[in-house]
Amino acid sequence: MTLSSPLIAARRVALFSFVIVGMVTLVYHLSKDKIAENEYLELLHSLEEVLDKESYDNHLVEDVMQLQNYTIYRARKAAKPIAALIKTTTAHGYNGNIDLLVALDMTGKITGVRVLGHRETPGLGDKIELKKSNWILGFNQKSLEDQELSLWAVKRDGGLFDQFTGATITPRAIVNEVKQTALFFQQNQSAIFQ
Repeated sequence: MTLSSPLIAARRVALFSFVIVGMVTLVYHLSKDKIAENEYLELLHSLEEVLDKESYDNHLVEDVMQLQNYTIYRARKAAKPIAALIKTTTAHGYNGNIDLLVALDMTGKITGVRVLGHRETPGLGDKIELKKSNWILGFNQKSLEDQELSLWAVKRDGGLFDQFTGATITPRAIVNEVKQTALFFQQNQSAIFQ
């Protein structure tokens, strides 16, 4: 009994698919630990960029909590609260979500902001990255107490923060998210460090 040509082709495709899926699964299992380690090191590097390492003595990645939609890393020195490093996301970027890390000391002063991930337009919106421009450093040492909340906006909207030529949406989204995160911290500080 001879197998028909389409049946032989189907078996070959099935075998080929099985081999490819097996290879992808093998590569995943061989590299998942390295990927997890790289993600951990990248997170640690970002945390250390927004808060002076000498200001705390706990392990930030282990002193973490979830509150509402925020992931919060708590910095302490001799068990005393020093700062909160808050991961947040704004969905109002030009090309979708922008993931941020906002660090605030116990007085509500911003010690640093970093972009953890985005899909903004190269050459325009990607100036939010520290390696592309120093725009993100404009939040350092700012506080909600320093000026009226209405000034927490881009200059085009009557605020204090610069926007990029041809790319106002991205800075607007970040300024607003940093402001909202600072407000969240101000309103939830006791819950964060209880």
